Amino acid sequence: ANFKDIIYLSRPHQSDAAPAAAPAASVTAASPAASKILAEKGVEVADVAGTGRDGRVTKADAVAAQAGAPKAASAPAAPATLSLDGRPEQRVPMSRLRARVAERLLQSQQENAILTTFNEVNMQAVIELRKQYRDTFEKEHGVKLGFMSFFVKAAVAALKKYPILNASVDGKDIIYHGYFDIGIAVSSPRGLVVPILRNADQMSIADIEKQIADFGRRAQDGKLALEDLTGGTFSISNGGVFGSMLSTPIINPPQSAILGIHATKDRAVVENGQVVIRPMNYLAMSYDHRIIDGREAVLGLVAMKDALEDPQRLLLDI
Repeated sequence: ANFKDIIYLSRPHQSDAAPAAAPAASVTAASPAASKILAEKGVEVADVAGTGRDGRVTKADAVAAQAGAPKAASAPAAPATLSLDGRPEQRVPMSRLRARVAERLLQSQQENAILTTFNEVNMQAVIELRKQYRDTFEKEHGVKLGFMSFFVKAAVAALKKYPILNASVDGKDIIYHGYFDIGIAVSSPRGLVVPILRNADQMSIADIEKQIADFGRRAQDGKLALEDLTGGTFSISNGGVFGSMLSTPIINPPQSAILGIHATKDRAVVENGQVVIRPMNYLAMSYDHRIIDGREAVLGLVAMKDALEDPQRLLLDI
């Protein structure tokens, strides 16, 4: 935030409304000699920065002022302060981006019948695949092989099977989109932004990683264009990069669903009757229950889970 725009406030409390030292501090004192010099020159004592004890204006200060030395600006003017119960508060104006995000999130909560379904995914296969090809991939494509591209591919595969997850509401109509524009939530110094991967179904793993890396750089530099942020048929939010274990993401209107992914942690799970440790990730998909039934939502999330637990399926489009 721009600290010039910050106003420091405290809550009302009558006994603290006027601290005892405040009146004395509001008046600038001057020595008799200094007062005489300033009076002769028509200079107000309050307009001179005193260098004496407790801010007292000395003769030297008056002479300097007489010579035309401007009042020293020791510090910027303090924001408006109400010292009432001694506990500081800050009032910071929302940036235009923050205000717009707030408006859209509130719109989503008010206009959509939001419900969230959850599942867990064993990330072992993706982790091993990434580990095996990470160095070769980076050497070949000039970009690191991350995890987001796998989630994007898994989401697109599920959207193809359950088109309602890729649809949107327009009045009393349902719009089925024949393309897959996936919004990727990205943190920036100005707030959350959601740039769009256009035609994600036609993008390779390398294409997705390069585009996401580019979005991240431009978001940090404030160089994302309006067309980068416009549209989208489905979104993915990765709270896992901040350590989130679980969340209920809010739909990005006019979309009808959003996938939330979280931190991958080693957890105890049961496989074939045995307790084993596996890298698990909790998935959460919020959807608009006005047009998406629980069946489609649950099956769609299961399809994403299946694709991530067996990533070769993504290569075979099954």
